[in-house]
Amino acid sequence: MSSCLHTAALFCRMVKIEHSIFALPWAWAGAVLAAGGMPPVLPVLFLTIAMVGIRSFAMGFNRIADLPFDRANPRTSGRPLVTGEITLGRAWLLCGISALVFVAACACINSICLWLSVPALLFAGAYSLLKRFTPLCHYWLGATLGLAPLAGWLSVSPQNLGLPAILLFFAVTLWVGAFDIYYAFQDLDFDTEAGLHSIPAAYGPDTALTIAGFSHIMTSIFLLLLGLAAGLSLVWYAFWLGISLLLLVEHRIMRSRDLSRVNMAFFTLNGIIAPLILVGVVLGLVL
Repeated sequence: MSSCLHTAALFCRMVKIEHSIFALPWAWAGAVLAAGGMPPVLPVLFLTIAMVGIRSFAMGFNRIADLPFDRANPRTSGRPLVTGEITLGRAWLLCGISALVFVAACACINSICLWLSVPALLFAGAYSLLKRFTPLCHYWLGATLGLAPLAGWLSVSPQNLGLPAILLFFAVTLWVGAFDIYYAFQDLDFDTEAGLHSIPAAYGPDTALTIAGFSHIMTSIFLLLLGLAAGLSLVWYAFWLGISLLLLVEHRIMRSRDLSRVNMAFFTLNGIIAPLILVGVVLGLVL
């Protein structure tokens, strides 16, 4: 029993389970928008389980697919799969369990979510292979997380996918794409030597910063349009302004190219932005 718990803990560390904070608020926001207020408890509960399941699967598969590169990259040499703390077989097993949890949770939500569960798994898993072929991998990752508000909406209103959820999809896609570009600065030299196609490696730091900055501008625009499409109150626009300023701060931090500040830009600021979206949507609907 203790061995199983230890393996599960290592898997959670491997997939960085705490980073679910980046996706869950967007899924909940989609559910809130679909309900026009507080959504039913059970769909949101199974939505939460599904989100943790698919993210754990996607991250686990990413670690498995990237194992040869993680072994060669000094930054990633301490990951549990590289050090042998968790075996490849157990990693595959836990990925499979995560996928089954996701499908089962989708089945508990509604038939539409169940039918879309396998395509969603394939879409999420494909990201792990794209860096070998195209620098657009950052935006594929963004689109994977962008499915969160769509899933949230469909969990409450499966027959009617509204414009607010679609606008959130594009906002998340561009938001994640931008901060994944920033994150890739840490591996610029390694990606270049290994022939991996990140945007910083493919186009250089200056162009990468420009692309990420433009993506954040578009994120702000889509969030502004969300308020109009969903009929949110002025409270939302106060949150929108604050979020836009945080995106600007993130860009200015990364312009220095000080890699010691990546955690500030990637984890701290983005960990604040996602919950602000949810709170802003809820208050924009009820106030």
